[in-house]
Amino acid sequence: MKYVVLYTSAEGVAEKAPEHFEAHREHWRRFLDSGELLEIGTFGDPQSQGSMAVFNSREAAEQFANEDPFVLNGVVSSWELREWNEVLEP
Repeated sequence: MKYVVLYTSAEGVAEKAPEHFEAHREHWRRFLDSGELLEIGTFGDPQSQGSMAVFNSREAAEQFANEDPFVLNGVVSSWELREWNEVLEP
């Protein structure tokens, strides 16, 4: 089982994100380095489609979203956590 965090972008995400991007990158880099974060990125149009991140554990996914500078500073308007039954594994 994997855990996917889906972000909904706040209005004006392109204007808001740059101010908090370095803190956001430092945040996700810690989860990547620990092996908990597997994938992260935006969809084609971040404003209307948002972004997602895939984690190995529910705890890591929840901690990530709750502490993410993008969430804390209004770059992301809301987030959702979903369980994902991955079929293809490396």
